[in-house]
Amino acid sequence: MNVLVVGNGGREHALAWTLLRAPNVKQVICTPGNGGTATLKGCHNEPVAVDDFEGIRRIAQKYNVSLVVVGPEVPLSLGITDYLQQYNLTVFGPNQAGAQLEASKAWAKALMQQANIPTAQTAVFTDAAAAKAYIQTLPIVIKADCLAAGKGVTIADRPEIAYAAIDAIFAGEFGRENQTVVIEEYLTGQEVSVLALTDGQTIRPLIPAQDHKAIGEGDTGPNTGGMGAYAPTPILTDSLSQRIQTEILEPTLATLQKRGIDYRGVIYAGLMITPDGEPKVLEFNCRFGDPETQAVLALLDTPLDEVILACCQQRLAEFPPLSWKPGVAVCVVLASAGYPGSYQKGYAITGVEQATAKGATVFHAGTKLSGDQVITDGGRVLGVTAVGSTFEAAIALTYEAVDCIGFEGMYCRRDIGFRLAQG
Repeated sequence: MNVLVVGNGGREHALAWTLLRAPNVKQVICTPGNGGTATLKGCHNEPVAVDDFEGIRRIAQKYNVSLVVVGPEVPLSLGITDYLQQYNLTVFGPNQAGAQLEASKAWAKALMQQANIPTAQTAVFTDAAAAKAYIQTLPIVIKADCLAAGKGVTIADRPEIAYAAIDAIFAGEFGRENQTVVIEEYLTGQEVSVLALTDGQTIRPLIPAQDHKAIGEGDTGPNTGGMGAYAPTPILTDSLSQRIQTEILEPTLATLQKRGIDYRGVIYAGLMITPDGEPKVLEFNCRFGDPETQAVLALLDTPLDEVILACCQQRLAEFPPLSWKPGVAVCVVLASAGYPGSYQKGYAITGVEQATAKGATVFHAGTKLSGDQVITDGGRVLGVTAVGSTFEAAIALTYEAVDCIGFEGMYCRRDIGFRLAQG
């Protein structure tokens, strides 16, 4: 069958790469795709923007696709699933109502409270002065209510930082339409990403991963879309995983059902495992994580198309248990100088073939094909991913491959996986 993947990031390259390993998948079309999907055997790009729903529909019908997999949160929040389903297309990704789980942090917090899901204490404000007056204890977490590409969160340990974050949100840094700020209790511990697949009736988690959101080593500096990840994270024991299933994932799905939302796609729970071992939800996302997907799918043995179709067709309860390859996976993101702030584009990328020869898989994110040359075209440029029998082996192989690659201003964190030593 033919599959259409919507998006142009590292997550979408990983989805296309994984789908093409499935026996039933003949061809993958990416809209708009990137330099990696443009050069991936069995895959090709169509230059259609993720918010051009009519253009995406035409491409899906042109290639007689059997399945549309939506990667990014923006088209989901704009209602791409609702639109394409009108034309009898099978879409993996929640409808617009379900995508509010990520599109509005205030909406998601209200759902968590309704479902009695453990999370940080929260207050929501539509007035900057009231938000500032609320802050008594530091550090505190300031969040833009809307989608912000992973950059709408500020951890403030001084009043002036908190006030500046609030002012920036109300001044329109994340869109003039966003006039809501969410202020949360600051939680400590280790973060874990649990990506779960659901058909609206049953929910199944994939292996857990740990992202590294901050730009700087030791988790310092501003947040990014993610600078690296590894899977499976050993911090989640079997008993803790079971608690997450029964205390977080299942109540979330049940509450969506109570609200009349038929949610078929990914529920991504960003969790904090507190020092006393309690799992608390930091946020929900309505799609596969990036870069967690690169690490998780590197280990998936079950054909991805089969489990996704089971979700779309509400057959997940009867689907066999997911099968995983032995070992662990590590992904290191290579970024443009200046990211997550302003950065330059258009630099030639070298050494990808040598990195692949080392045994790594190089997923493209912010790249494009210019003639025969792949060049930089974004903040997060590549996700170098390797599998090993141990974390030490996987990390070593990943960085060996990283050292083969070069482009002007290339930056990466050299400590991906540093929390493994902390237990």
